[in-house]
Amino acid sequence: MSILYTGKTTTTGGRNGQARSDDNRLDIKLSLPGSNGAGTNPEQLFAAGWSACFIGAMGRAAQELGVTLPVDTSVDAEVDLVNDVERGFSLQARLNVSLPGLDHAVALSVAERAHQICPYSKATRGNIQAVITVI
Repeated sequence: MSILYTGKTTTTGGRNGQARSDDNRLDIKLSLPGSNGAGTNPEQLFAAGWSACFIGAMGRAAQELGVTLPVDTSVDAEVDLVNDVERGFSLQARLNVSLPGLDHAVALSVAERAHQICPYSKATRGNIQAVITVI
């Protein structure tokens, strides 16, 4: 195993704080989900990270399947913060994949393969409910 990259951040103040990366490329305010605060929240950041990673995984999957990923490929990610009386707080997610111009069966194959190779998908598999839909 070789480490390809390490993202480093420091967060202060929790959900009403600030997060900054060690290289200062990321410097954001954080706010509670649904509040009028000026910042983003961990669920939005997780959705952005997963959808970006998933598009990269779809590129790899498309290459494996011998197809070209459309230039206007997109993933709408929805990450819910859930409070269950029995389990407490948890997350669930939906990734809505758009692969315009690809045959639907081929698009499904690309998305299914991407879900197997995407590091975010691997990290969450078995831990949170995740639904991948090709639209």
